[in-house]
Amino acid sequence: MRLTEGQQPTERVSVIVIAHDDAGHVPDAVRSALAQGERVAEVIAVDDASGDGTGEVLDRIARKEPRVRVVHHTLNSGGCGTPRNTGLRLATAPWVMFLDSDDLLPPGAVDRLLAAATRHSADVVAGACVRREIPDGREVRWQPQLYETEALHEDTSAHPELLRDTVSVNKLYAREFLDRHHIRFPDGRFPYEDFVFTARVYAAAARLAVVPDPVYVWQVRRQARRLSISLARDTIGNWRSRVAAQRFAVHTLAHGGHGGLADAARVRFLEHDLRMYLRELPLRSAEYREAWWTDTRALLSGDPRMEQAVKSASAPARWAALTVLAAPHPPQDDGLRRLAALAGRPGRLLPPYALGRAGVPVWSEELPAELAGLEALTPCELPVTVDAEVTPGPRTRVDLTLHDLYGRLRAAGPESVDLELVDRATDRVGLSVRAAWTDAGEPVAGPGKDERHRHARWTARVDGLALAGLTASHPVAAWDVRARVRFRDGSVNETTVRALRPGLRRVAVPHARRLVVLLQPYATHDGSLAFRVAPGVRGALRIAGARAGRVLRDRLPARPDTAPSAPATPAPPVRPAGDPT
Repeated sequence: MRLTEGQQPTERVSVIVIAHDDAGHVPDAVRSALAQGERVAEVIAVDDASGDGTGEVLDRIARKEPRVRVVHHTLNSGGCGTPRNTGLRLATAPWVMFLDSDDLLPPGAVDRLLAAATRHSADVVAGACVRREIPDGREVRWQPQLYETEALHEDTSAHPELLRDTVSVNKLYAREFLDRHHIRFPDGRFPYEDFVFTARVYAAAARLAVVPDPVYVWQVRRQARRLSISLARDTIGNWRSRVAAQRFAVHTLAHGGHGGLADAARVRFLEHDLRMYLRELPLRSAEYREAWWTDTRALLSGDPRMEQAVKSASAPARWAALTVLAAPHPPQDDGLRRLAALAGRPGRLLPPYALGRAGVPVWSEELPAELAGLEALTPCELPVTVDAEVTPGPRTRVDLTLHDLYGRLRAAGPESVDLELVDRATDRVGLSVRAAWTDAGEPVAGPGKDERHRHARWTARVDGLALAGLTASHPVAAWDVRARVRFRDGSVNETTVRALRPGLRRVAVPHARRLVVLLQPYATHDGSLAFRVAPGVRGALRIAGARAGRVLRDRLPARPDTAPSAPATPAPPVRPAGDPT
């Protein structure tokens, strides 16, 4: 049912809250839904057989608030899909939203979504989802490029870019639309159920409106005793669950008559999911790496449509996939770190740079996977590598080295570099310093390499950085380091910088107002340079405490790498009405 102009959307939404063993957080979630006002007709809270008193907490809320209805499952379903489906079955309002027990709806979310539904007569309205890091409070928008302005997409099949947002909770759905097309979540234990639900919505050719307003707060608790599915990526079962959900989603789109969307979903998986897991591969055990590599090679090979997706993907994802296909086993040490850097955002192609027998650029001498499409990239698009050696202190110094890439940078003429420190929470540039590149002289080559392996370098020094004076929106700030490499024609290549190990040490810097500031340069998962800046004694203790916690977690026994119960080959999904198959 769609709202039309002149209708009053008072008490028109059912908010479905699902919970399992989350008595500490679920009251805040329910209160955030009730605080949306009278347009929320009911909050259906589904307790999925909790053992920590979550059900009793919800019952107490329901006794005081008539809009809250509590449903108790007697057996735990093992996933998010079944309790959401229970809520859908019981919902009475024309519109529904989903809310997880540890997340929040920001003030005014329902008003903004319903107003857009009215303006556009939409089946579905999506808004911005904000990832909030707990306890620091840092906030980052999920897929912000999709939610820059309000828009109406009358046929989602014509907008493959929407597939980048696979989240179900930042959307308002017309219940009649979901019922008419038999759209439900997969039941039982099915991690990444959002992939399938969202694919079913897109396959039904929903009339979808988007608004730029934040409508959902996804609270990320990386220090929690029990991590959410999306954060618990350290078991091979998690990857297999993700692949199973991806296959199910692609199957849904393809058999719903949307082959173009299915192809776009395969490319999205390579450019987002494959790169994310590759970035983290150096952190995993040897057993995990071997199993992940075997599974991923099987995923990428044997299917002509996936092979075409590899060719269509952007250069970093394409080269990473081709390298995985070319090697029967995962690389070790430097090779693995090199793959992680290529999978970064933005990707970096680290030296050394090898040429194949025909003189074409390849991944390495030992693994001559061709770097297809390198010649078509502009200087701004090249995955350049800028190395950084840090000397931390009251006036921090950063020595930079820019590596040529098969002669492309030499031809473009690097002239200067803007070194920027960017607040990770807000994407605000807190410090920017420009330095000129200096040609390092004769091309260099590694030991035993011939002329084909030589490449030029440029160096620059950024000195006197007063990092202790940086101000951020939270007590312990993480500052990412970016380099904007400027070329002779005025074009700019924006990248991160690789942190070289010398100089990655904590220093305490005296400060007139804050007494002391703790400065910690460090390398991120993909090897990029970043700084933690903690002002005052309390901030310094927070960094020290966080490090102690990481050390303790690293010493705990690893969780077993077990496969999920979700099927590797999914059953056919529920088809939308009018599906030609």
